[in-house]
Amino acid sequence: MSEPQVLWRPDADRYAQTRLSRFWTAAEDRAARRFADYQDLHDWSVQSDGDFWALAWEFCGLVGKPGETALRSHEDPLQARFFPDARLNVVETFLKNADDREAIVFVAEDGQRMVWTRARLKQEVTELAAALRDEGVVAGDHVVGYVPNMPQTVAAMLATASLGAVWSSCAPESGPDVVVDRFGQIAPKLMFAADGYHYGGKVFDTRAAIAEVAARVPTITKTVVWPFAHSAQDLPEGMQAYDAFKQVNAPELVCQPMGFRDPLYVMFSSGTTGKPKCIEHSGGGTLLRLLVEHQLHSDVRAGDRLFYYTTCNWMMWNWQVAALASEATIVLYDGNPMYPGMSRLFDLAQSERLTHLGVSAKFIDATLKRRTRPIASHDLADLRVVLSTGSPLSPEGFSHVYTDWKADVQLASICGGTDILGAFIGGCPALPVHRGEIPCATLGLDVATLDDTGTPITGQAGELVCRNAHPSMPTRFLNDPDNARYRSSYFETYPNIWRQGDYTIRTEAGGFVVLGRSDATLNPGGVRIGTAEIYRQLDKVDEVAEAVVVGQSYDNDVRVVLFVSLAEGAALDDALTRRIKTGIRQNASPRHVPAKIIAVADIPHTKSGKIAELAVRDVVNNQPVRNLSGLANPAALDLFANHPELTA
Repeated sequence: MSEPQVLWRPDADRYAQTRLSRFWTAAEDRAARRFADYQDLHDWSVQSDGDFWALAWEFCGLVGKPGETALRSHEDPLQARFFPDARLNVVETFLKNADDREAIVFVAEDGQRMVWTRARLKQEVTELAAALRDEGVVAGDHVVGYVPNMPQTVAAMLATASLGAVWSSCAPESGPDVVVDRFGQIAPKLMFAADGYHYGGKVFDTRAAIAEVAARVPTITKTVVWPFAHSAQDLPEGMQAYDAFKQVNAPELVCQPMGFRDPLYVMFSSGTTGKPKCIEHSGGGTLLRLLVEHQLHSDVRAGDRLFYYTTCNWMMWNWQVAALASEATIVLYDGNPMYPGMSRLFDLAQSERLTHLGVSAKFIDATLKRRTRPIASHDLADLRVVLSTGSPLSPEGFSHVYTDWKADVQLASICGGTDILGAFIGGCPALPVHRGEIPCATLGLDVATLDDTGTPITGQAGELVCRNAHPSMPTRFLNDPDNARYRSSYFETYPNIWRQGDYTIRTEAGGFVVLGRSDATLNPGGVRIGTAEIYRQLDKVDEVAEAVVVGQSYDNDVRVVLFVSLAEGAALDDALTRRIKTGIRQNASPRHVPAKIIAVADIPHTKSGKIAELAVRDVVNNQPVRNLSGLANPAALDLFANHPELTA
């Protein structure tokens, strides 16, 4: 590969003020030696990982008692144990120094603005925790949110965590089938919700959907609703208003001490068959991992103002909220980031004096196409870091940020996922930004690119892997005896090595170029979608005999393409196309709706009878089919190659 263009280099004076600079000095003191460069520091963080994570706990300000042992190693990553004797509750770190500084600023699409101080946030958490306790919620119970990205959502999560209970959430645009597939597996005791949401200048009423989910998940004994779109007097029977649920004059908040591995979140990662996987994440491991990413890789400091455009379906919500633990202000937005125009988020960045602006790669490409130039129209003097994730950021997107947004920002393209609630590779305030490249592996993670034989490679495409255990690995999958599904998801390809499912090129300089997913999971606009959720809706359409859905790389993004084999006598006319899309939109979500629906005469299968999604995806994206010999009807692939409907 040719040497890529350098778009930004850290200024020495600016770097000296970063959290990483201070940590680097502390790490050298701990290691009793000097580090020649970032790679040297990273090597120490992996080779002396117990020392690294112990120092990270101390330096990043995790509240609690770590115990005497930082890591009990094991050759099986699932058997390794970090801080096995620790006692903590992460809420104490989130809410430390609960004073009059701003904790949360919320801006809604319709112009609503709400500000909570750190003291106000702690009071909300205190009142909700007392009410949850009165409802019988105890450590290990599950509480869920069918919620917009609002301050009340943050308070509900923290109140849940203060009791040692476990939080999960879905965004309100998700249809009841999608929500029930998730919440129904974890048997929640209580659900928080909002009665509607705003998007694209419209108000969407969710009260019927909330009632349906509550009825179909019988373990939910109470539904608490905040009136975001309507009034509290209009709530259906069986729902209690948020303000009426809170326990006013609640006693002082006392957080339940927990172990480092005790659960905080259940996240949902959709696969290609069956219901979504329920991935359980620990409180201590998740927060320590995110403190490292925030403070050391993104230079989040106390008093900073951090925004990431996300919904409560996406792990970036959890990532963003964790910035409270570094005493930053988090700025939340709920609605369409491009309504009423492309300047919406830049207006927010200017008015809220953002220091950190996080968006998807798709958003950056959209501003590039529309020739949006906030450098000429907005005052972004406070902005130090731009973050991008969700899908690979194009080289043109990298250049666009520096040419048309701001020239002196650290652009941190990051790549990780729901699976670890964090990033394997990302930005670094000590390293230059090269066009089209992610600068480094994150500290504490032994990340590499491997070929099919498991050999590390540079300069050519391979699988992104992590070769060591780390604190934010899932504790388990729910409903997964003996960790069978957990192991098959990540450790089947390379024994005891985590395979993430991304194709990457490791550069000679130690950076990474991300090429896209290497499995069948869809990733339109950076939102990972399991194909099973689309197939479920097609089961209701009699005219569709069989189908295969894949992601096509198109216009610096991934679009969903659905191929259908029709029942005898059926035709894919406009009416059937509309019916398929409407069913998917209403019962799954707008993001599940295919960009293209194409009729084909046959669909390829493996010799075991499974639909050959990966083979179809490879053909659609003009890539070689990796296991042609495993197909029962390989000639069917000719129906997908160079299909004329895929060119526009």
